[in-house]
Amino acid sequence: MYKVIDMNTFVIPFLIAFSVSAISGKFLIPFLRRLKAGQTEREDGPQSHLAKTGTPNMGGLMFMLGLVAAGVWCWYAGFKEMVPVLILTLGFGLVGFTDDYIKVVLKRSMGLRAWQKMLMQIVVSIAYSYYITSINHIDLAMKIPFLPGRFIDLGVMNIPALIFIAVATVNGTNFTDGVDGLAACVTTAVSVFLVIAAVLTGSGVAPAGAAMIGALLGFLIYNAYPAKVFMGDTGSLALGGFVAGMAYMMQLPLIIPIVGFIYMIEVISVIMQVGYFKATHGKRIFRMAPIHHHFELGGWSEVRVVAIFTIVTAVLSAICLLGVW
Repeated sequence: MYKVIDMNTFVIPFLIAFSVSAISGKFLIPFLRRLKAGQTEREDGPQSHLAKTGTPNMGGLMFMLGLVAAGVWCWYAGFKEMVPVLILTLGFGLVGFTDDYIKVVLKRSMGLRAWQKMLMQIVVSIAYSYYITSINHIDLAMKIPFLPGRFIDLGVMNIPALIFIAVATVNGTNFTDGVDGLAACVTTAVSVFLVIAAVLTGSGVAPAGAAMIGALLGFLIYNAYPAKVFMGDTGSLALGGFVAGMAYMMQLPLIIPIVGFIYMIEVISVIMQVGYFKATHGKRIFRMAPIHHHFELGGWSEVRVVAIFTIVTAVLSAICLLGVW
């Protein structure tokens, strides 16, 4: 005999999030245009991107609205585990929204200062850690992937580790957002993994993953190449918060570097490029960083970059399913 899974657990939050995200685009994109919340493209980047200047930014609000709507249903349906995921997702999304608003609406190019952004991210991470330990009673000890029953418990360093992992993941998703549909497609693949992992581990966060898949698919109607709207830091930071939040609810943050390999390599490419540039007084390792621009300048179309990066994520996600027990 096999266990019957209630499909309403997945289908309803998926459909709610998809519908709200897709429909909100009809109203939000014109509103962002009226705000003149347009993107400014780098002149030293791929020349094809210059035509995108003025495309509305802060579109991440679309899938955040979808996620919140699905979260309301999950709450009333008894899936309270979605709350901490929303705390980290919306918390980081608010940080990104503040930064975007200052840059693209108030036209202050610096946005939030680095220390302000970091402080806000730390506060959000601490709030999340308090909630999952005090309300959900989740142990911050981390499962070691592919080693069943093995954990790493850092004791008093568990919370600093959570902060580091959450902030690192957020920066990874932020750097991944640079090609039409890239961050959304990669994170959709990661979300599919997170839903399956939640089912395999018996975690109650599966509806949250289903909701994010629906919300991102609704957003991709407008963000797929050629994009009519960009997610901005509002969306990219929220995605990082979502991935970290889901992973910690299953005690699986150590699997993020594998399933989120694209996020990691995007950050590493920037660190390598900047470090090498300074050390050699002007030489570069990549044509341009983050690494998706390196492939673009090498002749890959945006659609090919998105397809390949998403395929890599899907394959690594399948491998990671062997390590969630």
